[in-house]
Amino acid sequence: MKRTVLEMLKTASQEYKDNNYVSDKTDEGWESLTFSQVDAVSSNLAIGLIKEGLHPVDKVGIVSEGRSAWIVSEFAILKARAVAVPLSVKLQPEEIAFRLLHSESKFLVVSKNCIQKVISIAEKLREANIKIVYLDKPDNDTDDYKKSLPQFFYYDDLVMFGHKHNSEYINLLQERMSQVAEDDLVAISYTSGTAGNPKGVMLTHLNYWSNSHDAVQHFRLENHLRLFVVLPIDHAFAHTVGIYCGVLCGLSLYFVDSRGGLRNQLKNIVPNIKDCQPEFMLSVPALMSNFMRKIQDSVASKGKFVNWLFKKGLKNGILYYGDGLQKPKLTRRLFRYPIYNLAEKMVFSKVRKVFGDSFRFFICGGALLEIKQQQFFNCIGAPVMQGYGLSEASPVVSVNQRHYHRFGSSGRVLSGFDCKILDHDGKELPPNTKGIVTLRGLSVMKGYYKNPDATADTIHDGCLNTGDMGYLDQDGFLYVTGREKALLISADGEKYSPEEIEDAVVNCSDFVMQCVLYNDHSKYTTALITLDRDRLKKYASEHDITSPEKLLDVVRKSFLAFVDDYTYKDMFPKQWIPSVFHIVAEPFSEQNGLVNSTMKIIRYKVLGKFKDVFVQMTTPEGKAENEQENLKTLAGMVG
Repeated sequence: MKRTVLEMLKTASQEYKDNNYVSDKTDEGWESLTFSQVDAVSSNLAIGLIKEGLHPVDKVGIVSEGRSAWIVSEFAILKARAVAVPLSVKLQPEEIAFRLLHSESKFLVVSKNCIQKVISIAEKLREANIKIVYLDKPDNDTDDYKKSLPQFFYYDDLVMFGHKHNSEYINLLQERMSQVAEDDLVAISYTSGTAGNPKGVMLTHLNYWSNSHDAVQHFRLENHLRLFVVLPIDHAFAHTVGIYCGVLCGLSLYFVDSRGGLRNQLKNIVPNIKDCQPEFMLSVPALMSNFMRKIQDSVASKGKFVNWLFKKGLKNGILYYGDGLQKPKLTRRLFRYPIYNLAEKMVFSKVRKVFGDSFRFFICGGALLEIKQQQFFNCIGAPVMQGYGLSEASPVVSVNQRHYHRFGSSGRVLSGFDCKILDHDGKELPPNTKGIVTLRGLSVMKGYYKNPDATADTIHDGCLNTGDMGYLDQDGFLYVTGREKALLISADGEKYSPEEIEDAVVNCSDFVMQCVLYNDHSKYTTALITLDRDRLKKYASEHDITSPEKLLDVVRKSFLAFVDDYTYKDMFPKQWIPSVFHIVAEPFSEQNGLVNSTMKIIRYKVLGKFKDVFVQMTTPEGKAENEQENLKTLAGMVG
């Protein structure tokens, strides 16, 4: 049997034939397709696409929210022996155009939520002769869409054509499918560009086959679990675990209701969870931070005793569980248990109801999940299994297991990888020594599309240089400390990864939402921070603070709270703890281009935009000016 994702779907359509694979929310409830239906409908769609001119190795962009039609479209593209180009709904029109033109796409599959962006680049699409497949049903606006985009096809019409003419095209379709090779591309997945221009990661059938098999085996993922999909399906993590691990072990995917766009999607998360009762979810640190803050605010609104018990329960629970793998001595655990157990019965058991009665765990990837968040969710009974990955590795590299995990780590490496930590001379480093994370294995990408120089810089003799700094401990747990290109550099040339301190600042502060550290051969480290305006205004009102000077003292104390926190005490060298910060009035967002689609800060853009501010903070005169600017910003926030 060939190791392709089409063989995986074929097997799933037989083993899990009548089990629901994908479900969309409608006014009538959840509308589902079984594994066998996805197989059949994708074949019909493939026939429709072939009839309209889709050839082997052609590229097809997909820009849509997560939904059943995305999954069907992707398998249809692959059955036609073409290549998918997954795109984020959060991309700007010009970013969509760049990816479509760079990948030489012949078709674009698009939903109603994204069609206006596509219309705004219609001239470029016409010039490139890109055909449009519209996922939604006709309405009052679709005639206008068709005028702007002449080569416009309805998804339903293509599926219906394939159904009616199946007997005429089935031999051609089967011939295409039989020619699919393990080394054929499944997708060109564009990186989100947190460190420069996006590159097209070429991932093959063997890449996805290997990574999904390794991930399921490593995590011991059971069959038939219900997965609520909040992450965008173009995200490499959700793509592999949702679509392809889902095929392997018969997962039932429920997509968050995105009708009406992103704003409605966010409102729908909680009621959708209540409706579908998921057993697990995929997440990223930004989403977990949002969940954590909402839980904290909700508990705080319940009164002083509940809030006190919640905090005491967390502290005792963290000490009770130790590092996750190695528990403290029995006497210490017995000492911590009564308060933790009381908090569990009175507070935690109610708090986690927001994730549903059947919920068991999160799997988190996409960025570093800070240790305090891992401990927080473990204590409230909604554990987060942190992992690490990158698109270039298909993407899952490591993940904590429910039976074997260590807080603060990204878990043990999947068996399909040979992971080594190397110094800059290529020498392998011993356990607990930081270096560059490198990988070998069947999940390593084929290369970057039309970019041989970048490929050669990243893959050497089959070894992938991830560009991430980290280390393996004595038990094989991987710790990823940050990007090599993001290192702080002191005046004497010493280097340090900023991400752990940035995460500590945010997670221990009541008011800091985002933090970016900077040191370029300076005597001290500086920081940019954004604040939770609503929380700050509420605090100022409750404590009768009207003076910006007093409020700045509150922010400064909150900013440095991590220094005395029991989780981080003595963890960070003093020279890297920022001695001055600048308050940015508006948060870093997708709208201002400073975070990517998973809310990860695009560091090089932030450093570029605020370069003068960082320079200002490194001089005595500049520090005084910065203080005045912070006071002015705070006055504007709470005035």
